[in-house]
Amino acid sequence: MASEKLTADRVSLFSDGVFAIVITLMVLELRPPHGSEIGDLIDLWPGFLSYSMSYGFLSVVWINHHHILKYAEKATQRLIWSNFAHLFMVSLIPFTTSWVAETDLKSGAVSLYALVFVGVNITYLALCWEAIDRPRGEPVSVRLQQMLRVRSLITIVLFLIAAVIAQWFPYVGFATVVFCLLLYTRPDVSEVNI
Repeated sequence: MASEKLTADRVSLFSDGVFAIVITLMVLELRPPHGSEIGDLIDLWPGFLSYSMSYGFLSVVWINHHHILKYAEKATQRLIWSNFAHLFMVSLIPFTTSWVAETDLKSGAVSLYALVFVGVNITYLALCWEAIDRPRGEPVSVRLQQMLRVRSLITIVLFLIAAVIAQWFPYVGFATVVFCLLLYTRPDVSEVNI
């Protein structure tokens, strides 16, 4: 009897569970205001802003993750370990989100927030390398490979710039991180007409 092989679908399902847990951890960090008036919510703007951006990032990361894994023919050891590395970096998002909120977007917290996304993108590149750049079955277009690689490299540089800028101008650093979110809203970059 043949042993059951681990499929890319199982890797994707496991990843979905991790993403759900990460989002749950972020939600649990949201706290209501101490006062009873609507105006008391204004004091919570850093938490809501960091939560909203992180939720948006997690949505975009999940969509891109799902898009990449559909190209994986099978779950190789490299794919599995690349995926675990990517999920590890994603799992740090609730911590940095909470720190950004609690410090009202102070420089150290925003810098670390940007650096976590550097790690998310580096591990995403590793995942792309294994799922897309190593064709085993149906070949993936060269344009898709190039676009994914270029977009990841550009955002890694932008996240690094955001981490440095945040040391002196944390709001500008945070805005740079948010700008990078827009670059990932379409996982099918090869289908976008440039």
